[in-house]
Amino acid sequence: MPAQQELRAFYDDAYSSDEEQGRVYARWRALSARGKADHIVALCARVGIHPERTLDVGCGDGVLLAELRARGWPGRLDGVEITQAAVDIAAGRSEIDSVALYDGEHLPAGDHEYDLGIASHVLEHVPHPPAFLAEMARACRAVLVEVPLEDNVSARRAVKREHAHQIGHLQQLNRASMRAMVAAAGLRVAAELDDPLPRPVHTFFAQTPRQRAIKTGTWLVRAGVHRGAPDLARRLFTVHYACLCLPQP
Repeated sequence: MPAQQELRAFYDDAYSSDEEQGRVYARWRALSARGKADHIVALCARVGIHPERTLDVGCGDGVLLAELRARGWPGRLDGVEITQAAVDIAAGRSEIDSVALYDGEHLPAGDHEYDLGIASHVLEHVPHPPAFLAEMARACRAVLVEVPLEDNVSARRAVKREHAHQIGHLQQLNRASMRAMVAAAGLRVAAELDDPLPRPVHTFFAQTPRQRAIKTGTWLVRAGVHRGAPDLARRLFTVHYACLCLPQP
């Protein structure tokens, strides 16, 4: 419970920023949602999933669900979130059918009530990921998870670990640890992908031409390494990993 209280307090603060900072982070979340939606669409297409009921667990301000609806995502779109500040924002989006506050552990849904459950950039904040995934698997026939893979050379630097701590990351993940967590939850990976992220993401917070040039260079190097040697890329720097999981046979 203390971990859940700390996580709730962190997100209450994140969604209650001053007006100017709030606008910046709203644009950042909207940009990030486009990439996340790309991954969801791609993975569901690979597995042949066409959900009629989708649940976004840890939906934040609802921007990902809104992005999916804008792309013509079918059926009902619901979200749950642990902080009231985010629920209040998400509930104001007409694209979303319902948003509810929940305790971070027990989903307010019946067994297999949803065709698809999404947890996008949530698992790294969770104290007990297998239990979290198992609860999603109880309520959802398929589970789609996206996380940053931060078990790498770049992310082990002190400045990066401090930043990860500041934004509430409790888990430092790689592909193997993700697959192990999925298996421990009684699931199997049916499709997966990883992404070094596009240029607009890398340059978003750059404020000067020099900073934008440096970030553009970073993007070029990372994209090139990931394209030519993805295993090496995952060992060297953070990529975003998404997997669509189904029950084990």
